[in-house]
Amino acid sequence: MADNKKPAPSGAIEDVQNIADKRHIAIDKVGIKDIQHPIKVSDRASGEQHTIANFNMYVNLPHQFKGTHMSRFIAILNQHEGSEITVKKFHDMLAEMIDLLDAESGYIEMDFPYFVNKSAPVTGVQSLMNYQVSFIGAITGDVTDVTVKVVVPVTSLCPCSKKISDYGAHNQRSHVSVSVLSDDFFWIEDIIDLVEQEASCEIYGLLKRPDEKFVTERAYDNPKFVEDIVRDIAARLNDDDRIRKYTVESENFESIHNHSAYALITNDKSK
Repeated sequence: MADNKKPAPSGAIEDVQNIADKRHIAIDKVGIKDIQHPIKVSDRASGEQHTIANFNMYVNLPHQFKGTHMSRFIAILNQHEGSEITVKKFHDMLAEMIDLLDAESGYIEMDFPYFVNKSAPVTGVQSLMNYQVSFIGAITGDVTDVTVKVVVPVTSLCPCSKKISDYGAHNQRSHVSVSVLSDDFFWIEDIIDLVEQEASCEIYGLLKRPDEKFVTERAYDNPKFVEDIVRDIAARLNDDDRIRKYTVESENFESIHNHSAYALITNDKSK
């Protein structure tokens, strides 16, 4: 391909990114990673919550261009400064990004801590629990998908250990990750509640002695393998008509082994 670079007008600053690239190799993803930005998200208890998100933003780059305009990614974030980031807003941001950068496909990943004020099960003492949440969006042409991922820490207690031991049973903290694709509105707390209800016991930020007794006995009365956890959550997601596609994972950080137990189920209900 001939070099179609044009000399910059006198006094103008040359746009180097738009000059022709002679290697004829397209780039699948180019953009920015690990930029932090304040956001607002929907909160079931108080309407909205302010937090800090970590963004990755990419577009494809056709073979004929030397580079993309990195500053335009920042401009998109600043344009949405102060507005609440919803799944619908994420769709809008993806469309704006590929339009502004003249791309065919684009990707935005937003990862942020989300806080829920929880009451201890017996004393009712309140404390904040943090959960890691991600919005993962992709757009190609007219097709846009936004997946919401929530990582929920819980307690799991081993049924085998309980069965074979004369007293006690080993338990562990587990991270259950649920990624859902939905065309309908749902609260982040809906996913958190579902996971915590299907674990051996949920986790709290602050417990008094009566609460600690309760959660210890609750887990003992509700033993679950890592396989049980993902199956029970998957069964609930299968019955939820709002969910089009999901992946549920559980990693149990074993207390008597130097490894984790792991299980995963994925289901595309639209097929």
